[in-house]
Amino acid sequence: MKKVIIFLSIGLLLFTACKTDDPGTVTPPTRKLQITSVQLNNAILTNNSELYGVSFSKAPIVKIVFNDSINLNKFNPSAVTFSGEIGTNFSPSRGSDNKTLLLTSSILPKALTEYSFTINSGDNLGGQISTPFSARFVTELDSTPKFPVISDDSLLTLVQKKTFDYFWSYAHPTSGLARERLGSSETVTTGGSGFGIMTIPVAIQRGFITRAQGLERMNQIVNFLSLSTTDKFHGAFPHWLNGSTGKVIPFSTKDDGADLVETAFLMQGLLTVQSYFKDGNTAEKALCTKIETLWENVEWTWFQQNGQQKLYWHWSPNYAWDMNMPISGWNEGLIVYVLAASSPTHAISKSVYDTGFARNGAMKNGKTFYGVTLPLGEDNGGPLFFAHYSFLGLNPTHLSDAYANYWTQNTAHAKINYNYCVANPKGYYGYSANCWGLTASDIQNGYTASSPNNDVDVIATTAALASFPYTPTESMRALHFLYYTLGDKIWGNYGFKDAFNMNTRWFADSYLAIDQGPIVVMIENYRTGLLWNLFMQNTNVQAGLTKLGFSY
Repeated sequence: MKKVIIFLSIGLLLFTACKTDDPGTVTPPTRKLQITSVQLNNAILTNNSELYGVSFSKAPIVKIVFNDSINLNKFNPSAVTFSGEIGTNFSPSRGSDNKTLLLTSSILPKALTEYSFTINSGDNLGGQISTPFSARFVTELDSTPKFPVISDDSLLTLVQKKTFDYFWSYAHPTSGLARERLGSSETVTTGGSGFGIMTIPVAIQRGFITRAQGLERMNQIVNFLSLSTTDKFHGAFPHWLNGSTGKVIPFSTKDDGADLVETAFLMQGLLTVQSYFKDGNTAEKALCTKIETLWENVEWTWFQQNGQQKLYWHWSPNYAWDMNMPISGWNEGLIVYVLAASSPTHAISKSVYDTGFARNGAMKNGKTFYGVTLPLGEDNGGPLFFAHYSFLGLNPTHLSDAYANYWTQNTAHAKINYNYCVANPKGYYGYSANCWGLTASDIQNGYTASSPNNDVDVIATTAALASFPYTPTESMRALHFLYYTLGDKIWGNYGFKDAFNMNTRWFADSYLAIDQGPIVVMIENYRTGLLWNLFMQNTNVQAGLTKLGFSY
């Protein structure tokens, strides 16, 4: 009996061993699936990449090629995701070979919208996807016109009228001055108000307002500026004022007094309006007399800081010359020196201009950028407002001196800016012959003076529009694009909003006085030369230009 038990035990062990070693019961190793390529509508996608300009008029088709065959019956849809309205609205199919998966959306994407696409690692398609894949794609712009197509002449008038309304309807109710930006309840801007003042003759001539309405607004502004309670420092105004009280609002801690550049922009506007009304009725002539007093009270020579051969930007009653910022070219400061030389009461000498602004010729450039020779300033030209702010009234058409021909300078500057955006060396999405213009503007979460040397991927609407005199064809293309193509995103109550970034789909909600004013003024100078003709009529200005050695 004992032998039988031993025999049975040995047999059971042998049976168990044979069963364990049976190759038919061994689980085969999991196949590794690796993604070898991905295409979206035949455009290549790489892991963690972003693809721009995807059609929104056709359903996306993603083609995924693996290193090995796939089993469509074992497709796990929860491991594949699209963002937005596409979501899980797609169907899988196999491509022309057994290694290709096609994902076809049943939903059309929206225009100019970002979507993400992800394939997770793990069990799927009869194998183990070893490495996840993720990419983003941005659909193209909807190029259909957002508004009825009108003549170019009508479009220019419409832009001027809507933009002018920022200075008319949104002006501070007490002072009539321009609020610094949309949402600036009490803060009014001196320079921006100077730009806004120059839009009033445009509005009268084009029938947006009557001459009587324009005179009334100008009296409101000039009377407020003339009040003894409105802060002035040696006749110069601060950058910002409280529109109700006239008290300075510091631009920064030590910038709590005079700003000579902002004052020059204001005076440029006042002298332009003075020329417009100087031959009018008694009330209009009375306005001109008050403007003359403001003009004569600016102590330009005080800002030489104890007789130096240069002008300084700031002076503070609390910090004196601590800001210590000379106004040196090439930049927007030309108008400061022209007006300082033109003053009938506190005029600077030519040597102050030559030494302080022109730096005895050191502001010259003469190099070529993007096929255009640049007479003055930093390489690639700097922000476009250099070609705008000083030349709202100062006519560059025949203006030249020992340092440059200013029509050549400004035209070169604008064309370099345009050519840079078309060349798009940083590869930003959206830059083109239709979408260009780098200058100071709002950016996402801030403000900067954009230029080819400081290109942060933000196009400012004022840049191309205020360049109409210099680049009429290129600016008109930009206007068509801004209005007809992007109009649903950037056209509002006061014309074009400040700036946008196509790459991040950011569109500003803001309007800034210093950006709005040049649009109205420079479009008018392009159309009729109105503001140039008015400002250049001033005999003080003519004498100042002659003194500095300009021909005009």
